[in-house]
Amino acid sequence: MALSQPATFNEEWSDERVFAYLNQLPPEGVNGDFHVLSHAFKHMRPADYQRLLTQFTADGRDVNAQNPEGQRIHDIIAQYPRQSEGFLEVLAQFA
Repeated sequence: MALSQPATFNEEWSDERVFAYLNQLPPEGVNGDFHVLSHAFKHMRPADYQRLLTQFTADGRDVNAQNPEGQRIHDIIAQYPRQSEGFLEVLAQFA
């Protein structure tokens, strides 16, 4: 049986860990800015997402980038009401 790492919750994320998401490479055909926003939403808490977006927008990246289906990250997050708490408010600060 393989050993697994125990789950940890509410741990503090370092700037290095948060900002590493800025370098995520998108799959072929997916906008790089959209991919970063989407991938970070799946893994971060709203406070960490806010830190990421602060640097993301300072770097001149597009918070309104779209996926191949024409959806913005706002549209995707809104589809998950339980998980979206806090994220849409954070995004509104950068719109």
